[in-house]
Amino acid sequence: MTDKYVVVGNPVEHSRSPAIHAMFAEQTGQVLTYDRLLAPLDGFEATLRAFAAAGGKGCNITVPFKFDAFALATKRTERAQLGGAVNTLRFDADGWTGDNTDGAGLVNDIQKNAGRPLAGLQVLLVGAGGAAAGVLGSLIAARPAHIAVVNRTADKAQALVASHAHLGVPLTAATLADAPAAQDIVVNATSTSLAGAAAPVDARVLKPDALALDMMYGPKAQGFLDWAAAHGAEPRDGLGMLVEQAAEAFFFWRGVRPDTAPVLATLRAAL
Repeated sequence: MTDKYVVVGNPVEHSRSPAIHAMFAEQTGQVLTYDRLLAPLDGFEATLRAFAAAGGKGCNITVPFKFDAFALATKRTERAQLGGAVNTLRFDADGWTGDNTDGAGLVNDIQKNAGRPLAGLQVLLVGAGGAAAGVLGSLIAARPAHIAVVNRTADKAQALVASHAHLGVPLTAATLADAPAAQDIVVNATSTSLAGAAAPVDARVLKPDALALDMMYGPKAQGFLDWAAAHGAEPRDGLGMLVEQAAEAFFFWRGVRPDTAPVLATLRAAL
């Protein structure tokens, strides 16, 4: 039987994951199907168990179910445990294993696709919600000189920093207004782009030729990209992160690592 995978969410019809994984499968010779699966807001667990019972091998999870998936996983990778959320599940014979590939996807996109090695750099992570929590551990693992986490409310940023303080990279927390100046890398992990806002922080956070990355992609990210370009930074949207995190999930399921460059190029051309 062909191995079955899905992306589960609500909404989910916008997801590009089926196209991405179809290209990965063709490239690597893996035989599988990958579809979208809409889960009712009050029926995520039932939807997931029905898919697994029907022979599903694994799934990606998107909003708003990443915390629910974390609770359902019987085993979790270290990065899932650290981020407190699961975006990838593998249905093993001895239980469901949860992973979080978002952080690896972000770091791989910054270092490989954007050509910005993070070691020794000053990094600003804007936001302290689930998206930021999912990537902070991987950013730390790349060994920048310092990471500042800024948020609308300082206590949430402080809590996120405290949960990662043992990992050996200097971390600080502040409000958006007190974000440090002249950062090498600025990552927007807030939802401001959904409202069409340009950026939640002042342009002084950007060092000349900084990389400014919004986790959103497509038209939603355009305001942030325009803001970054207008202030001398290199703008980047979240499409590369999307492809790279998908490649991490594919490897987690199949043990095969696809080449992301041609897939990203195809999606860029389509957009």
